[in-house]
Amino acid sequence: MRGPSKSLSQKLEHDIAEAEPFLVSDEKSSTQRQAEPIDSSTPKSTPKWVHFIAGGTGGMVGAIVTCPLDVVKTRLQSDSYHSAYNKTPKSGNPIVKGFQHFKETCGVILSIYRTEGGRALFRGLGPNLVGVIPARSINFFTYGSSKEIILRQFNNGEEATWVHLGAGISAGFVTATATNPIWLIKTRLQLDKTRGKNYKNSWDCLKYVIKTEGVKSLYKGLSASYLGGVESTLQWVLYEQMKAFLNRKSLEIHGHDESSKTTKDLVLEWCARSGAAGAAKFVASLITYPHEVVRTRLRQAPAAETGKPKYTGLIQCFKLVIKEEGLASMYGGLTPHLLRTVPNSIIMFGTWEIVVRLLS
Repeated sequence: MRGPSKSLSQKLEHDIAEAEPFLVSDEKSSTQRQAEPIDSSTPKSTPKWVHFIAGGTGGMVGAIVTCPLDVVKTRLQSDSYHSAYNKTPKSGNPIVKGFQHFKETCGVILSIYRTEGGRALFRGLGPNLVGVIPARSINFFTYGSSKEIILRQFNNGEEATWVHLGAGISAGFVTATATNPIWLIKTRLQLDKTRGKNYKNSWDCLKYVIKTEGVKSLYKGLSASYLGGVESTLQWVLYEQMKAFLNRKSLEIHGHDESSKTTKDLVLEWCARSGAAGAAKFVASLITYPHEVVRTRLRQAPAAETGKPKYTGLIQCFKLVIKEEGLASMYGGLTPHLLRTVPNSIIMFGTWEIVVRLLS
């Protein structure tokens, strides 16, 4: 009996020795310390440079795919092309009117292709990419950084709509200020009727604008761009709300265990989040679209007859456009804008998420 008793005693001593580190207060519990890194519910901080690169990559892919629609949108917003492309009387029925706008958009694309060639559909893509890549990089980077600071300093790390609102405003302001000259050059190239006589390329356009109108002219339309920050802010807020809803649904179905998700589940969740970005952009664009028309008008070249700009300020531009062309003109180019920005947002946010996962 002594042999078995001694063996049992040694086993108990061994078990107690192994259990001793766990028999401490909750504050120092090693089980608690071990559980934290592997708990999938604990948020993992992604390096800010990852969002910077991912945002630029997403913006680049979206801009290339949707460039022809961007050209059409810019032309329909401009008074130079407004009368040429808006010849067909529009129906009072909103559904029929929508189909008319869609047909008109396709007609403009075909007209540009026939009269100016396929390259004209990608006119302004150079400055567009030069603008989109840093703009999206700055926007995603600034939004993430601002959100993190507001969460940590003012809201105890808890998500809230006002936090998303503040971060969105900050991102919109910084992005608009940094990239306005690039968008002005892009607009001038897309509205150029001379087939390259005035502007051979983006660099030539930049030199021409500075020489003839001065450096300050590169910031024409900046006030409207700040107003446009409302759109990007609204999109961020709506996107965050939709994403939170999708995350709650995912937790209800799968819990915190990511390993329980199949490839199909992961793809569907990615599609849902990308679709949420498109839906958020759709709603934000409908609400804030008139600023797009005003911004284009302020950036277009001065009238050839007078050599002076027709539109001199935000309020003056709003009043003059409505007076001369009616309130409906404030939504000129809305259809190609939605056809471009909604899929562009889906592509951009979807690419952003993929790149973030790869680089993280």
